[in-house]
Amino acid sequence: MKARTLILAALLVGGFVYFTGRAGWNPRQLLSATATGGSAGWTGPDVARSAGLSNDELNNIDIYKRAHAATVNISSTVYRRNWFLEVYPASNSGSGFIIDEKGYILTNNHVVSGNAPEITVTLPDRSRYKAKLLDRDPNNDLALIQIQPKGAISFLRLGESDNIQVGQKVLAIGNPFGLEGTLTTGIVSSLGRNIRDQDGRELEGMIQTDAAINPGNSGGPLLDSQGSVIGINTAIYGPGGNIGIGFAMPINRAKSMMEDFIRGKKYARPRLGVTTLHIFGDVAEALDMPREGGLLVQDIVPGSAAESAGIRGARREVIIGNTPVGIGGDLITAIDGKPCDRSDAVIRSIYRKRAGDTVELTIFRGGRSMKVTVMLGEAPSERL
Repeated sequence: MKARTLILAALLVGGFVYFTGRAGWNPRQLLSATATGGSAGWTGPDVARSAGLSNDELNNIDIYKRAHAATVNISSTVYRRNWFLEVYPASNSGSGFIIDEKGYILTNNHVVSGNAPEITVTLPDRSRYKAKLLDRDPNNDLALIQIQPKGAISFLRLGESDNIQVGQKVLAIGNPFGLEGTLTTGIVSSLGRNIRDQDGRELEGMIQTDAAINPGNSGGPLLDSQGSVIGINTAIYGPGGNIGIGFAMPINRAKSMMEDFIRGKKYARPRLGVTTLHIFGDVAEALDMPREGGLLVQDIVPGSAAESAGIRGARREVIIGNTPVGIGGDLITAIDGKPCDRSDAVIRSIYRKRAGDTVELTIFRGGRSMKVTVMLGEAPSERL
């Protein structure tokens, strides 16, 4: 019995040695193949594959790498007097972004507000610069400052904010709560929002987004999926942190201010001087107006361009769907030939114009359409 067992064991061992020898098998080959990424007796995902980055994630990463280097931290100090006439420093902080190699930086006016503020700009590489306040537009909460860079610097390209669509992807970069270089993503939630800033001014035609915006993000860029700046992060809804409702100033507003600065002119925001309500469809027909609707004039600012041109405001008020609506005024259906199909059509039509320029209004009054030429006035504004 023992003899047969020994013979069987010898045959098994001999057969194993014979066949592995003919195949040239070497246990070290398995380790070698695995280490070098070659073929092996088993396979598994490598590190890169396990990351599983989608195209959208790669887009986010690429934009962040380019935009982060041009997004800066801004701190400003102004000196005030207390009740005892003692001078004390008051500080603001926020974000901004570089727009060219000369060191021009866009931000919010409230980030650098105050008379003769001392402004410090910190770049992502930790280099610090003193900045000069060049121009500002408080009515749009915009400011232009400049540093003198010591070498080459990164900067962002400005996009086009007139063609933004609700639902498109956006990315926000800034320094919320002092956390430098924070990226958040979201979509455009709505357009043409009017809100009031901390000083009670009405900011018109804002971009609403659910990309997280918090204190410290103010002045930072809102980017599209190509990495172009389409807005300047400006405000959040409510007194605390992000709740998914943030607002950005369309970048095209800043272009007008910069163009005037380059030409050596003081920017004067044009004003038509009307308060309007966007109506269309059944509501417009119920008021005996064209179904495509437009901007129904509610109020006329005394002494404004609209008043001088004879534009009529509401004469009485009715309730439509639990909403009070002033009726009896003109319906603006187009401005310079472009249909008024959005609530912010007025501000979008005149932001690139100057006080003294003219616009042609197509209005519906008394059952017929007519055209009225209006010379734009100048909105009151704080200047440097």
